[in-house]
Amino acid sequence: MLTKRKSGEASRSKHQAVAAGLAAGVLDRRAFLRKSGLTAGALAAAGSIQLGAVRKVEAAGSSAVGPGTVIKKNICTHCSVGCTVTAEVVNGVWVGQEPSWASPINRGTHCAKGAAIRELVSSDRRLKYPMKLVGGQWQRISWDQAIGEIGDKLLQIREKWGSDSVYWLGSAKYTNEAAYLLRKFGAFWGTNNVDHQARICHSTTVAGVANTWGYGAQTNSYNDIRNAKTMIIMGGNPAEAHPISMQHVLSGKEINRANLIVIDPRFTRTAAHATDYVRIRSGTDIPVAWGMLWHIFQNGWEDKDFIRQRVYAMDDVRKEVAKWTPEEVERVSGVPGEQLRRVAEKFAKEKPATMIWCMGNTQHTVGTANVRALCILCLATGNVGKPGTGANIFRGHTNVQGATDLGLDVTTLPLYYGLVEGGWRHWARVWEVDYAWLQSRFDEVPAAAGRKARSRKENMETPGITSTRWFDSVNLPPDQIDQRSPTRAMMISGHGGNTVTRLPEALEGLNKLDLMVVADPHPTTFAALDARQDNTYLLPICTSLEMDGCRTASNRSLQWGEQIVKPAFESKNDYEFLYLLSKKLGFADPMFKNIKVENNVPLAEDILREINRGGWSTGYCGQSPERLKAHMRNQQKFDLVTLRAPKDDPEVGGDYYGLPWPCWGKPEIRHPGSAILYNTALHVKEGGGTFRARFGTERNGETLLAEDSFSKGSDLTDGYPEFTLGVFKKLGWDKDLTADELATILKIGGDKPDTVSWATDLSGGIQRVCLEHGVSPFGNGKARANAWNLPDPVPVHREPIYSPRPDLVAKYPTRPDERQFRMPNIGFSVQKAAVERNVARDFPIILTSGRLVEYEGGGEETRSNPWLAELQQDMFVEINTGDAAERGIKDGQWVWVTGAENNSKTKVKALVTDRVGKGVAFMPFHFSGWYQGKDMRDYYPRGTDPVVLGESVNTVTTYGFDPVTGMQETKATLCQIRAA
Repeated sequence: MLTKRKSGEASRSKHQAVAAGLAAGVLDRRAFLRKSGLTAGALAAAGSIQLGAVRKVEAAGSSAVGPGTVIKKNICTHCSVGCTVTAEVVNGVWVGQEPSWASPINRGTHCAKGAAIRELVSSDRRLKYPMKLVGGQWQRISWDQAIGEIGDKLLQIREKWGSDSVYWLGSAKYTNEAAYLLRKFGAFWGTNNVDHQARICHSTTVAGVANTWGYGAQTNSYNDIRNAKTMIIMGGNPAEAHPISMQHVLSGKEINRANLIVIDPRFTRTAAHATDYVRIRSGTDIPVAWGMLWHIFQNGWEDKDFIRQRVYAMDDVRKEVAKWTPEEVERVSGVPGEQLRRVAEKFAKEKPATMIWCMGNTQHTVGTANVRALCILCLATGNVGKPGTGANIFRGHTNVQGATDLGLDVTTLPLYYGLVEGGWRHWARVWEVDYAWLQSRFDEVPAAAGRKARSRKENMETPGITSTRWFDSVNLPPDQIDQRSPTRAMMISGHGGNTVTRLPEALEGLNKLDLMVVADPHPTTFAALDARQDNTYLLPICTSLEMDGCRTASNRSLQWGEQIVKPAFESKNDYEFLYLLSKKLGFADPMFKNIKVENNVPLAEDILREINRGGWSTGYCGQSPERLKAHMRNQQKFDLVTLRAPKDDPEVGGDYYGLPWPCWGKPEIRHPGSAILYNTALHVKEGGGTFRARFGTERNGETLLAEDSFSKGSDLTDGYPEFTLGVFKKLGWDKDLTADELATILKIGGDKPDTVSWATDLSGGIQRVCLEHGVSPFGNGKARANAWNLPDPVPVHREPIYSPRPDLVAKYPTRPDERQFRMPNIGFSVQKAAVERNVARDFPIILTSGRLVEYEGGGEETRSNPWLAELQQDMFVEINTGDAAERGIKDGQWVWVTGAENNSKTKVKALVTDRVGKGVAFMPFHFSGWYQGKDMRDYYPRGTDPVVLGESVNTVTTYGFDPVTGMQETKATLCQIRAA
């Protein structure tokens, strides 16, 4: 079990016998390091051996550095911290792995996953060649046959059911270039049904943060946390989920004697490092946040000047916060008022202070509102836009930030251009294709169930179906699904099938699909369930370690990864797969007209250059391949805390590491990137900025522009709107544009040239001139405490759909039933029925889920790695000692965890512990391969089954969706636990 190891050994269950490839017996640490390719240096960096004990070796050890050795750098494919992987390659074979001392992010360290990453490339458990399912049996086929058959089926489905009937599920494992290509592919195919893992991890973060101050991303960086004097981690467990980030958190704690406050329903490994631990009931984040603000407002601890100058409608928040007295907060959340007062005072007074969160805060039916509440806490205390402050959002997968940025989201085009005519016309210009042709690719949607028909243009501008509900778009009656047809086919890249809630219903949906294609290094759970017999294809795609391209870490820094070795077996990279498929479908020529293709493989550098040509809205325009490669060559020159290189360096002088977006203007301008968003203490040319003026200039007679606040060196010393040619003319700045820049702007604008903005000017002239005048291209606005366009403009507490406190539901109900993302959201009806049936009586334990340090995401990749599989061999449920005693459950025994829907059940090991409170249980979400007590190993293609299998927690998770994003509820459902 996770915490029950003795003498370095882990118990091994009989049903999970380790398959071929894992040596018998238990590996000791030296054997692990030798076989995983790590050198002694990494061990020393981790503090496991004394540096003085390291002696020069006489013979070659696990590392093979020599005359024929080539050093390659790439980025770890697991979490979003952005650790560099330094590989030693001999004759095209990855033979060793060196600590990446030069990286300012990981500084020579790796977690268990990073240390064992070489196995991802060399693993014999990967898919080796294309396969298809025929009569329930896997058959080997060629790539030509696979592309031909898949393409023919897609065209047949499109002809009969329309372009929206195919769902394109992308990946946070993608490079930025691959993510961009898939979103572009979706546009050329004619659908907005393109999504990826961000939907189930931080879609609510993106929506909540962007709707508060402009951009949906981490404001500072992991490294900058070293500057904080108070850190609140709410709904995050970085000690396991982002282990390397903890070196920055703990350094800040020790160097600054900082407060480290962990707010979580579970006493996590992160909480073990805390100066203060606050246990809350899962699903009560807003009461706790407003409880803190109650004390802050009562005692006058808020930053009044900051609020006056840079925040809109904080008084509206005051009215809601007034309801959350210490007594009500404790009644709802369980947090004592005096404890919360201490936490609030530290956050407000012991500054700089930062708010850190992860999926414990986001994966709720009120996820967007949760995020907004934490942002408002930062605003009320002035903890934004300075070193050591901000919303430090720890994203999940390696490139979930970048894949979101590049448009794998059913609500946007690449770089957050909206699904409006202006956004589509912008990308049509970048792609050099006719806007009318793009429009013609979309379906016309007939009227149904009282809904009006949609034209192609209207459908083009309508958000798609979220990945959390793809199976509802298969299973629901057609008249409830607002598109031409229900989903008929799934194209899945780098995405687990066990990551969505209500797995029994997902299984039903899988069975009904006309076509399912999985393009992945591993078969994934999608292919390992007994739902299908035919029309299923597995395509071996290499990892991003086997291809060129960049990825964006949580702090918005881009890092270039070079191909370490060629794709293993018959694998192809994502670029080649999408090129071959687009060629079969008939639109490769227009899609790749400005991207060089060599031997069917599009050039990653050219894809990034196209992103640069169109990425003005988010400042993805300045990070050329050449600049990113220079950063990787010069990693050692960047400061550990500021992430800035010395200004006199000839290659990277003055740059922030990874050119964190926004990196304004064309690459030749050499903007340094923006390490800290909204930092008015710096000139815009130096990475400074303001809050984005994206919501207008006035509302209800109040200005939405900043007052008496501006960035250093600004020619405008008050608030100002977004910049267009029309605004330039009023200021006389249009004269600063070059003739070529002005010509481009006039060509784009046509008969309305004054409307061309900083985000649509392909010349880059508007941004260039803005920098010269020291102003932010996106304006200087106020952050919004009241986001009037959201369902709850000021966050309000709403009980989870399956609340353990039915007595609170009447006062704090979920939102009424309503239609969102083309389908009905019936959360209110489900909650009402749960109260009427007294579900909380029969399922009295709150079930929450989260990460383990050994595994990542759905776990297919990491559970296939024998060095990681050795560390955690059993799926388990943490159950409180009191709950276990009442049920006669002993530590380590088999139990059934049953869910409140679908008669669902999972058979797992019990881990009896007080790290979860009474009435609370925790399960990790990395497991699959068992389903309701049944071992599914035989359903994998031979030799591709992961070493470790287990039940998926999402078999027993339940209904519930955030109204803004479609985020699923995984942190606050109900269950029952019985001995098996």
